Amino acid sequence: MRAPVGGLDLTGKTRQMPKCHALIIAMNLFAMGLLPSASAFAQSETAGQAGPKAAAPSGTVPAAANPAHAAVPKAAAAAAASTAESRSAAALALTHEPTFDEGTAQRIKDAALSYSDLAVRGGWPTIPADAKFAPGVQGPNDDLLRKRLILTGDLAADKASGAFDQDLSDGVKRFQVRHGLAPTGTMTPRTLAAMNVPVQKRIRQLEASLERLENTNFSFGQRYVVVNIPAAFAEAVENDVVVRRYRVIVGKTEKPSPTLTAEITGVVLNPTWTVPSSITKTEISAHMRKDPTYLSRMHMEVLDGHDNPIDPHSVDWSGAHTPNFTVRQQNGSFNALGAVKIDMPNSYSVYMHDTNQRSLFSDDYRFDSHGCSRVDNVRDLAAWLLKDQPKWTRAAIDAEIATGQHQEVAMARKVPVAWIYLTAWMTKDQTIQFRNDVYNQDEQLLEATAEEAAFFSNAGNHPLTAHMAQ
Repeated sequence: MRAPVGGLDLTGKTRQMPKCHALIIAMNLFAMGLLPSASAFAQSETAGQAGPKAAAPSGTVPAAANPAHAAVPKAAAAAAASTAESRSAAALALTHEPTFDEGTAQRIKDAALSYSDLAVRGGWPTIPADAKFAPGVQGPNDDLLRKRLILTGDLAADKASGAFDQDLSDGVKRFQVRHGLAPTGTMTPRTLAAMNVPVQKRIRQLEASLERLENTNFSFGQRYVVVNIPAAFAEAVENDVVVRRYRVIVGKTEKPSPTLTAEITGVVLNPTWTVPSSITKTEISAHMRKDPTYLSRMHMEVLDGHDNPIDPHSVDWSGAHTPNFTVRQQNGSFNALGAVKIDMPNSYSVYMHDTNQRSLFSDDYRFDSHGCSRVDNVRDLAAWLLKDQPKWTRAAIDAEIATGQHQEVAMARKVPVAWIYLTAWMTKDQTIQFRNDVYNQDEQLLEATAEEAAFFSNAGNHPLTAHMAQ
């Protein structure tokens, strides 16, 4: 359900203050010394609720979830995956814990309060930009790096000193996995930059992610699919466990993928591609002005409102007007949607699909679409979606695609799907994850809610409005 907006409604009745805003206020008051403990607030907020225990007041991540106590993920030590199947297997090996489930919002709140405790205690040290680290060699910043990793639970507390050994390398790998970085175990420039992000910014990421989830209406089913846009991964979840995980390519920064909830209604094999009018007006028109043979080379045709072919040479390709025609690409190996399209009707007209540029999945930076989500190993996802229809095994899907014939397969039972924007979250094993705010949405969201949070902070000090901040 959407979180109610705090304040008075038009009838004069008091509306409940959103919990995420109460959290922001509590952490601010705690930072000013006006609350004895942010964790105490967490305990009062979670009293009587099912879910994870409140954040530990130790100033670090909850001790029971300390990643330093767990083995380094097997995928962290594996060689770089080079096929769709091996990339999917490596991604799944990292964890079977869902990014998004019914307990995610509460866990993010716990993580934010824990990091607030850490912030009050001084946060973590900054590692010099010119610091050098070499395996087996004692360096001047090795102990500083160890302290940094210990504070966030990536290294055991009894490993506070010593040269850059295997323990320290494993701690760096754990940190890298939690931040979506290549798990090399070495201090790469991106790893150093992520370590030096201030704890206050990490708290703001958690606040913004919580705010979004408070306003997300999603019906979790026994089976559902989640695309977390900043992480550029899709998860197929069954019985609260991730059974498939895939790399995805999502929208460019100038053409971001939207957040949404919908239902997957069908799988299309050998799909055609109806080009969105915005792309026709800009990109297709520009290509046609430079090369009148572009459409034929790309196996595209121009259709009128009744799907009748139009001579491309009779069309105004100036791009000055909204097209009153449709451009459609035929199915085949050249098709932009590849061999599979997953239908999920929504107001943004986006969907999940294959691609004819599969080499892009090998990149760490996967923000290159016009808003849709291209899925690595999408045939595997299609087989999972259709698994309650015995006819459509993975082998049957491959065989049908090989015929080249367009085939639409309706879902016997629709599967919920959510595209979310979480730059920070905590999984059920209490591992806290962070990703870059690729669309710069965190600060924009927090700025939009800051005035409301300030209102409630002031309301708590006024005798006429104190009840509104409770």
